[in-house]
Amino acid sequence: MENSQESDKYPAEKFPREAGTTGGVAEGRTEGHNGTQRSEGRGRGRGEGRDRDRNRDRDPADKEYIEKLVKLNRTAKVVKGGRRFSFSALTVIGDRKGNVGFGFGKANDVSEAIRKSIEKAKRKMIPVPVKNGTIPHEIEGVFKASRVLLKPACSGTGIIAGGPVRAIMEAAGVTDVLSKSIGAASQYNVVKATFDCISKMLDARTIAKNRGKPLKELWG
Repeated sequence: MENSQESDKYPAEKFPREAGTTGGVAEGRTEGHNGTQRSEGRGRGRGEGRDRDRNRDRDPADKEYIEKLVKLNRTAKVVKGGRRFSFSALTVIGDRKGNVGFGFGKANDVSEAIRKSIEKAKRKMIPVPVKNGTIPHEIEGVFKASRVLLKPACSGTGIIAGGPVRAIMEAAGVTDVLSKSIGAASQYNVVKATFDCISKMLDARTIAKNRGKPLKELWG
C-alpha cells in the first residue's frame, strides 16, 4: 500500500526517465541554467589537447632544423587614420651538423615576418667545417663597420660568444669556440661578418686533396 501511494504521489509521466539514466538527465551530462544540456568535463579535454599540441611544437627532436630568432624589429608609419605597424625579423637556422643559414624577412604581421626569414635562411645555407666540436683555424670576418674574430678552442671550453655569434655557432653544431666582436654592434652586420668568417674557412678535405696528403696527417 505504501509503495502504491508513493507511485500515485509521484506519477511517472511527471518525471520521465531515459533508458540507462539515474535521473531526469542522461548519464555524463549536466543541465545548464537555461535547461540546455552540456557535456561534463568538456573543458578539461580541450585543455589537455592544447597542452599536447604545445609540447609537440616545443620538442626540438622532431624538427629538421633548429631556429633562432636573432632580432625582431617593429616600425611605425604615420598615416591619415593613425599609425601602421610593420615588422622585420632576422633568423638563423641550422641542422647542428655543419650547415647554417640566415634570413631577413619583413611583413605586417610578426608570424609572417618570421616565416619569410626562415624560408630565406633555408635557401642560403652554407657548410661549416667542424672538427671535434670546434672550427679548424683562426679567422676574421668583416662586413661594413663590424668585425668578428673566431678562434678554435679545446674541448670543454664552450661557446664564448654573445648574441648573434652564439646563435650561429649553436645552429651550426659548434660546441667550443672563442669569439670577439669588434666595431659596430649592429646585429645584422655582426651576422653578416660571422658568415664572412664561415665562407673564408678552409676545408681540411679540400686542402688535403690539393696537397696530396691524407686527411689524418693534415689534421695532425
